[in-house]
Amino acid sequence: MASRQSARRAASIPAYLTVAEAADYRARRRRRRGRRPLYRRLRYRRLFVVALVIALLPLVFSYATTMAQPSSLPLGIRSVEWVRAQGGAWLVNDVENLYYSWTAPAKGGPQLKRLPLVGLGYHRQPAGRRRSTSRTWPPRVPSAISPALPGEGVWRSTGRTVRGAPPVLITTFRPEAAYPRIVAYAAWIDRTRTQLALYPGRYEPPASLPRGPMEVPPGQRWRLLATFNSGFTYRDGHGGFAVDGRSYTPLRDGMGTLVATRGGGVNILSWRWGPVPGARIVLARQNLPLILNGGRPNPDLSDSSAWGATLGNAVRVWRSGIGIDRRGNLIYAAADYQTVGTLAALLRRAGAVRAMELDINAEWPSFITYGKAGWRDPAKLVPNGQQPSTRYLSPDDRDFFAVYRRAGSPLVPFR
Repeated sequence: MASRQSARRAASIPAYLTVAEAADYRARRRRRRGRRPLYRRLRYRRLFVVALVIALLPLVFSYATTMAQPSSLPLGIRSVEWVRAQGGAWLVNDVENLYYSWTAPAKGGPQLKRLPLVGLGYHRQPAGRRRSTSRTWPPRVPSAISPALPGEGVWRSTGRTVRGAPPVLITTFRPEAAYPRIVAYAAWIDRTRTQLALYPGRYEPPASLPRGPMEVPPGQRWRLLATFNSGFTYRDGHGGFAVDGRSYTPLRDGMGTLVATRGGGVNILSWRWGPVPGARIVLARQNLPLILNGGRPNPDLSDSSAWGATLGNAVRVWRSGIGIDRRGNLIYAAADYQTVGTLAALLRRAGAVRAMELDINAEWPSFITYGKAGWRDPAKLVPNGQQPSTRYLSPDDRDFFAVYRRAGSPLVPFR
């Protein structure tokens, strides 16, 4: 067998070659045979790269066109949201869960010596003034840790008054004894001196109805007192949204709902009146079931599928919520390293009897006050480093709430 192969190879060598030339000829032929598989491999790789580029062209085009759209968000956040929208929510969720697991706070540790300064300088007014300003001023929020730090849980004015009393108050306090370095940021909104408004953002809610200014209207800024974030996107929360008789997304029974009436009343309740609000409702925004009802936490708070389609209920992240006290005043609160259960307890500690969760994650919670008439001197209550204090004074991607000084209309509550 070997001799026949040698004969065939020898027969393919030209007879006129010398022995040395024949050896060189055979060496060149061996080198050519060794290169052929390499050529094939390179060709296959080129074909694979071309096919991959063709397959990725739609995604590249989608990303480029999305990033080219106007937005109020940083590029990094927009990129993550784009990945979610392209079916990569599972990947983002897994990465976020890993990150928050690695960065979860440890129990105990050193105590804080002072609470962070929030708002402007005149927010830190003496506690003695508090007793003489208004009979309806809420009680001091008790700290979960004794002794309380100076000014902890003491409600302070944001610098504005309406009919002789401050319509919006703010405070900070420590909500959990096991985590002494966690700080909660809270705001109290007087129902008798304020009026609530809800504005669609550039992309939320997703309905194609008229979106309006997507910011605090310039003509209304003279009476602006505060702004704060709304709830989840419709893709994540499936909550209803209605403003001025327009239902952008249908209301769902059993969902926690913040409503305001044409007479100026506000309430937070579990919705049970069908997909379209009645004529009395000037705004309605839903976001998951109530987390606090009748002063008690919802017994289903351990059900992760009901609170947080992305991170669930037990991951400790920035969370925000809105509640209502026994007198019908709104209470906003936000804090880092919160579960749904601790957020409910935090709002209860601040005085809420019913409450619902709003948006979560570090980039979304915002509560901004305005110390002077118009929109001057904006100050962040929530220390959100990814959003400016001028947020909502230019078109924003998400829907949001604005708090205005109330005109002289009678108060009509919604029950």
